[in-house]
Amino acid sequence: MGSPTLGIVRLIGYLAWTLLLVPIQTLAVALRLGLRRHLPLLYHRGCLWVFDLKPVVLGRPSTERPTLFVSNHTSYLDIEVLGALIIGSFVAKTEVAGWPLFGFLARLQETVFINRAVRQDARRQSETLSGRLAAGDSLILFPEGTSSDGNRVLPFKTALFAVAAQRIDDRPLVVQPVSITAVALDGMPLGRVLRPVYAWYGDMSLGPHLWQLAKLGGITVIVEFHPPLTAEAVGSRKALAEACWQTIRGGVARAVAGRAVAGAVP
Repeated sequence: MGSPTLGIVRLIGYLAWTLLLVPIQTLAVALRLGLRRHLPLLYHRGCLWVFDLKPVVLGRPSTERPTLFVSNHTSYLDIEVLGALIIGSFVAKTEVAGWPLFGFLARLQETVFINRAVRQDARRQSETLSGRLAAGDSLILFPEGTSSDGNRVLPFKTALFAVAAQRIDDRPLVVQPVSITAVALDGMPLGRVLRPVYAWYGDMSLGPHLWQLAKLGGITVIVEFHPPLTAEAVGSRKALAEACWQTIRGGVARAVAGRAVAGAVP
């Protein structure tokens, strides 16, 4: 399915775009230049253009710095989509750091790597996240802990919501739920069966999935920024995790059912 010629052209374009910007970002990170926060935005937008990923944005991303953005997770492509819309760094599992190319790119965006399998590291990892937020860095968190099939939102791991209870400059940390859902291929609804052309989960191999994506047409992705929350407003870390989960689950359900625009925040 798809055009191999288109796939080759897109992969060459992706590698060329990456090789062009990597030296600039490497220098910016090494010298701690402000450019290091903004260049990834340009990079991810270029990647969206190369692969013809078309985000439809509903609502408005928080402009507060820092903000903890909390999103469902369907695919490695979520990184490109959200990275093109939000100035911030991702929170990812430690395994990502060892991925060829993508691990290197993640480090260049100053990704925070956490090991959820080692409970003894929980306090240290929480302190790292708190430190980044206290320094004014917005973070993007996928609290499902893994990627799903895109048709539903898995239960959230509540432990990392502990960082949301901190105060920044004597004000509660802003937490914004974000739902992301792939809905169409060349304007035709994906449906449950075809949503895996975007979704990457389970034991899927990365290479074949990326190659299939590169050969296909344009994919429309609905990204809904929901009203921001704070831990103080909802009462506790667990209540915040539940509120975010319910909000994001509702956003995904509307998008899957074709009702996203009607239910979106104006």
